[in-house]
Amino acid sequence: MAATQLEQLEDGMIQELTKLLWGNNVKDDVFDRWSQGFVFSEDEPSALVQLEGGPCAIIVPVQAYILKHILFSDQPKPELSTISNEESSNYLCKALIEILLSLNTQTYYIIKLPGNDGADASQGNSENSESGERDSKRRRIDRETFHSRLRCLKCENDNQMKIAASSLLSDYQDKYGVLLFMYSVLLSRGIEQVKNEVEDQDDPLIDGVHGHGSQSLINLLLTGKAISNVFDNDKDVCGLVLRGIPQQSVVGFLTLLEHMRYCEVGWYLKNPCVPIWVLGSETHLTVLFSKERGLVDTDSPIKTAQQIFSSFDPEGNGFIQTTQLGDVMEALNLFADKEYVDIMKGKLDGESLGIITSNSFLGEFYAEELNNGGTPQQFDVQHYNGLARSCPNKKIKYIQGTAQLPDEIELQIVTDTSPIKLCLQTKWPSIELRWNMDYIPSLN
Repeated sequence: MAATQLEQLEDGMIQELTKLLWGNNVKDDVFDRWSQGFVFSEDEPSALVQLEGGPCAIIVPVQAYILKHILFSDQPKPELSTISNEESSNYLCKALIEILLSLNTQTYYIIKLPGNDGADASQGNSENSESGERDSKRRRIDRETFHSRLRCLKCENDNQMKIAASSLLSDYQDKYGVLLFMYSVLLSRGIEQVKNEVEDQDDPLIDGVHGHGSQSLINLLLTGKAISNVFDNDKDVCGLVLRGIPQQSVVGFLTLLEHMRYCEVGWYLKNPCVPIWVLGSETHLTVLFSKERGLVDTDSPIKTAQQIFSSFDPEGNGFIQTTQLGDVMEALNLFADKEYVDIMKGKLDGESLGIITSNSFLGEFYAEELNNGGTPQQFDVQHYNGLARSCPNKKIKYIQGTAQLPDEIELQIVTDTSPIKLCLQTKWPSIELRWNMDYIPSLN
């Protein structure tokens, strides 16, 4: 079937999707807040604007992928301020396509809203991208009308999807673009597949009262799977299997909630393929990124050791039982003769506590790699926040800074307890930050 032919969505598909996404009691203003396109800032050509609270669960992961294509493609553009509007649109298109490809599906449903091509006033004229405020005279359609008008381009392979998504780029940049892309992602992944991946099917992917996207929705954009947790691999907790992130992500995720001990972010999200991290607060998402590739770990023996050690520590306690040492050593192809293992047990569990910590294990068998780590001690960072009200002078621009990683955490009077530093300390415990013009970026 040609991917250029608009089709009616299957009976019941939209009803199932809206229930999964919005639940049964979504407020009209929540839907309205999500009704915006992918619009770039007038002050930072590659930075997306978030007009109101809510849709950061889609906009911010897309922003992270835009930065990935700008900074780490075959032809990177390190000077972000020189990017043209046409280039920004091309990077947006590449980001959207990469996210769709990550869904690992054979059939894509690319959603379109017929009559959205300038029929209701254009995005640029109806929304003030500099201030992040909507035009009160903007024409809208209600939720029922919106959903009744939706059509799809059904694509049977990756190439058809790329052509279809590219042809709808102007729709994504128009005022319902975020919704159209989100629906495309969810339907392409498959409603039943998403239901199987989320931990609690009774909770919608978007909070119907406050409009915040769930961790499952964020993970779907970041990893291609709507998993509810952020730790590595699956965990068996008293017979209940909790699903975790199964592999290293392309862009990463760090959250202030881990500092608050509400969750555990695993190695796969903390160490992505490129040095770009989505940062989570209690209510909002932003992005931290760097051009320094040395910040992300490549394949190495110590990386493998950390992962295998963690597989014997499913609850993430940071230690294994001493009786498991031989199995861990065998899994890592280390010399595991019984007499030698017994010697190592006595050395690594000198106080006979019955446990061996990750730090002591790695320090014994991978000391050279630990001492000669490739992570730079100082590097430049930049931060993105798509809400104008959270940016200096209400202008959405990247905030630049410098980070340092001291060898040791010295006892000192702590003067910087900003949320962004507390969030980054979940990956770099000793990190010190200095921001240009002494403006500390906001996570909210």
